[in-house]
Amino acid sequence: MNTAVFNNAEKIIEGWYWALRSAELKRGRARAISFFGRELVIYRGHDGRVRAMDAYCPHMGAHLAEGKVEGNSIRCLFHHWKYDESGRCTEIPCQQQIDFVPQIQTFPAEEKYGLIWIWTGSRAKLPVPFVPELEGRECDFSLGKRFVKACHPSVMMINAIDSQHFNSVHQLPVELNLEPAEIDESRILFKNTTRIPRTRRLLRLLARFYRDSLTYRLCYWFASTGTVTIGPDFLHFHILFALRPTKDGRSEGQAIFVTRKRNGLIGKITSRVLLLLTRIVSHYFARGDTLIFNSIRFNFRTPVKADLPIIRFIQHTERQKTIAWGLVEEGDKIKPAALKFPVSAKR
Repeated sequence: MNTAVFNNAEKIIEGWYWALRSAELKRGRARAISFFGRELVIYRGHDGRVRAMDAYCPHMGAHLAEGKVEGNSIRCLFHHWKYDESGRCTEIPCQQQIDFVPQIQTFPAEEKYGLIWIWTGSRAKLPVPFVPELEGRECDFSLGKRFVKACHPSVMMINAIDSQHFNSVHQLPVELNLEPAEIDESRILFKNTTRIPRTRRLLRLLARFYRDSLTYRLCYWFASTGTVTIGPDFLHFHILFALRPTKDGRSEGQAIFVTRKRNGLIGKITSRVLLLLTRIVSHYFARGDTLIFNSIRFNFRTPVKADLPIIRFIQHTERQKTIAWGLVEEGDKIKPAALKFPVSAKR
């Protein structure tokens, strides 16, 4: 199956990608990161908000992460040029007035579920990925371990909609039927419609907890981040897998376990227990798939009827907008500003 975007390490789909954990960036501090082939500085202003911009000062190229956060701006260590959150230079100490305005490329940055996310396109058009069932609600969450897998994020994404492998690898006693529904060009939903068969006593007992079909829903964002919702009608478990591709076609990932926020001491204890159970559920499925992720050479040559959700996902991925490595939009590369010299300088 020939594809131009799916499983292509040279293409970055425009969207939100996780950069680092929120706890790794304290108020008033800056950090250097390498993000899709571009060096960035991320800093947290005194108002607590996170900003992201190109790492190098346009004056002589000093790295801004070595500088100092002042209020909600950042000052270069080398010559103390100061830049606000829009990337605009607001102060040059050796100059009485700024006759030209150096500008640094900035990138939208937000925080959700304990992670700092950066938008890779020209402007943020969609929200940071979230669990659809918990949209607009306060949530408790815990972070799993970071991981690296030897396959592309889009290949990892199809694993959760591969109904065949749930029976062959995980011995699931139910054959899933996942129906896709595309929300927009960047998001797609998959929902199971299969009821639990009542062929055995254990299955008949399990079926009592489901009014309709077995709950298994997925929402994929930018073909690289996905949410999974499972569990009986009265209690759902939510897992979010945030992935980003590497230049050599691997996946750097972070698992997030999410539940709705509950008040009071009992509520907090309940949430902690549910997050622990969600982690256990996640580990159960991940354990069986790790060997596959680290050895697969994806080549989709012989699709069958059961692969229809995978085909729909690949088609969805192929329609998405991509950017080149270095966070530059294809066909709209950022041109360096013309070199300008000030007409009045302090002597």
